[in-house]
Amino acid sequence: MRMPKLTAFLTATAVFTSVLAASAAEVHVLNWKGYGADEPWAIAAFEKATGNKVVNDFFNSEQEMLTKLRTNPGLYDVVMINAAFNDQAMAEKLIQPIDTSKLSNYADISPDKAGSPMLDHDGKVYGVPWVWGLTALAINEKSFDKPPTSITEMWNEAHKGRVVIRDDAVEAVQFGAIATGQNINDIKDMEAVKAKLSSLMPQIKTFWSSENDWNQMVASNQIDIGTYWSGSADRAKTHFKLPVSLVIPQEGAVAWLDAFSIPVGSKNVTGAEAFINYMIDPKFYVEWVTKVGAPVSANTKAVEALPEDAFNRKVMGDPDVAKRIQFQAPITDAQREAYLALWQQLKVDVK
Repeated sequence: MRMPKLTAFLTATAVFTSVLAASAAEVHVLNWKGYGADEPWAIAAFEKATGNKVVNDFFNSEQEMLTKLRTNPGLYDVVMINAAFNDQAMAEKLIQPIDTSKLSNYADISPDKAGSPMLDHDGKVYGVPWVWGLTALAINEKSFDKPPTSITEMWNEAHKGRVVIRDDAVEAVQFGAIATGQNINDIKDMEAVKAKLSSLMPQIKTFWSSENDWNQMVASNQIDIGTYWSGSADRAKTHFKLPVSLVIPQEGAVAWLDAFSIPVGSKNVTGAEAFINYMIDPKFYVEWVTKVGAPVSANTKAVEALPEDAFNRKVMGDPDVAKRIQFQAPITDAQREAYLALWQQLKVDVK
């Protein structure tokens, strides 16, 4: 009589295990590496709360992100997209509308971010605002007695061979626009931008493409100054204890808004909604800022939960800073091709 009981027990166990496996759906997330969504403690908390298993994949540029969506239909459930690229992703039918009623934290997104025309199309939401930040300057504190205030410090002969700039054509051209006093979304004098960037090339040590590149160079004291993302500069100081400070030049800085979208063909929309809601939750954000360093949350309650003297509240919320920043807007394919051609020529000519 023992065998039938044992068989029944094993059968029941197998069924129970199968049910558990089925309920532990996977949420495939496409994002930058080291950008919140892949923090081990965050993944553990989300998986414990929802029963979903997070599977991360990464990209190093918006173009690579779009390529991965095009060539892997149905693979991803969540993708982080710079709002300036949301139009393109939507037009190519790479992402689908999001039912924000399923996101309890969506109501606390700041109205200007939630109402962005880059994310809201014909009354449908294609991107949930997550965080925003700047491409400004970051300095190696060992190289300065006091932080510079102007973008022109990049051209200072004292830093020759110790300057870096991100290897991104759009960002570089927009940076050049700021350096020549122009609107990054309405550049009237491209020749001035070309001349300004060309004169910067002799200063350049290298062109960086990842946060890790930048941090390794400052850790080994190879660089003095360079373009960098505000959240990355915060992480470099907070998490990696590097001698890094962010500088928002008096001339201004490029601002960007990052949002989460759900790709067309997602196999786990419910899990995707839960993941996005977790990512915009104040509890996650405060822990992310405290433990690692992060850009500014689009959730007003999340920012208000930070200490009053926190950088992302005091400095990034400063009205004077708000006047100096320019948010990226979508650009046409023709503009992107022109920027890329200019940037490639400049890199060829670098001495």
